[in-house]
Amino acid sequence: MKPILDNLVEMTGHRDHLRLEVSVLSTLQKLPAIKAVRALEIFKDDGVPYVRPRTWCDQGQMVSTNSEAAADSRREPLTQYAALHECILQKERRALHSLRKGEHTLWMPVWMHDEVHACIEVTQSRPFSVHKLDVIQSVFYVYQNYQSLLDYSERDALTGLFNRKTFDEQFARRAGVSGSVRIAADEMLADGDGSDASEPLQQWLAVVDIDHFKQVNDRFGHLYGDEVLILIANILRSSFRSHDRIFRFGGEEFVVLLRSTTLSTAHKVFNRFRLAVQEYNFPQVGRVTVSLGFVCTDRGAPVEILGQADQALYFAKENGRNRVCYYDELIDQGHLHTKVSNDDVELF
Repeated sequence: MKPILDNLVEMTGHRDHLRLEVSVLSTLQKLPAIKAVRALEIFKDDGVPYVRPRTWCDQGQMVSTNSEAAADSRREPLTQYAALHECILQKERRALHSLRKGEHTLWMPVWMHDEVHACIEVTQSRPFSVHKLDVIQSVFYVYQNYQSLLDYSERDALTGLFNRKTFDEQFARRAGVSGSVRIAADEMLADGDGSDASEPLQQWLAVVDIDHFKQVNDRFGHLYGDEVLILIANILRSSFRSHDRIFRFGGEEFVVLLRSTTLSTAHKVFNRFRLAVQEYNFPQVGRVTVSLGFVCTDRGAPVEILGQADQALYFAKENGRNRVCYYDELIDQGHLHTKVSNDDVELF
């Protein structure tokens, strides 16, 4: 029992979802007779649910993939995991499956916000005893509860989007390292974009601001203002992929991290979102628009990248609003001038 308790102490010491996931798999892998453990990602592509391995044990070490779910060649339709599929449909806590070759698999979906985005898979060569199931389930519940606590601390209370603190932590890890991340050749938006295949796949950061939001609060009150924020957050979720990241910075400002796509696709997707907001009929308020500035994240420190996106946003707001502006294009056209930072001094 003591080794399990020691592992639980180590597991709950993490403040990062991935490290927590690796830790729970390591804990389960050390239980007697366990043959394999994996964390499976569950996602939808064009409305079809898929499963793909995200973290697993390889020769005694935990390995996590950083490839995008939609482009991972190892993904399989969820329907091929019949017991797991039925378990999720019935909103059950676990599913058991036995194969003729002597493998017995336990699946435990990770339920968050009444949805499943991941599943812990445990396989052994003999049937699971009642005691073994109780131990595994208890470890899993600790893991799931702690995942929920981490998720709660990372999200904005009003919209449910990631908060500014989470952005600072995630972007500091990601910005400027895209070259070290394996990018699959077919990592494109699920709906296809018809863009030039010769365009490089890059990472993009966009800053979004609701136009004239103060007037909404002043005219209709903060309750309707909050409703606008919630509806904008919903439009953001439906406009981007599950592996993109959306944050609320506070007030009426949002940030989007768009992963592994081309410049022409980024233009298309950001404008599609802008038009979706423009065409939405907000209750009582009516028409609302947004302005957006975006930049490539492949170069520069996080503070510089965010500052460049802000510059593009301010240009959009000062020149008509309800528009999308790309920082490099504004530089090329002479509308903006590059700022070079040297410690605390900005050189123009």
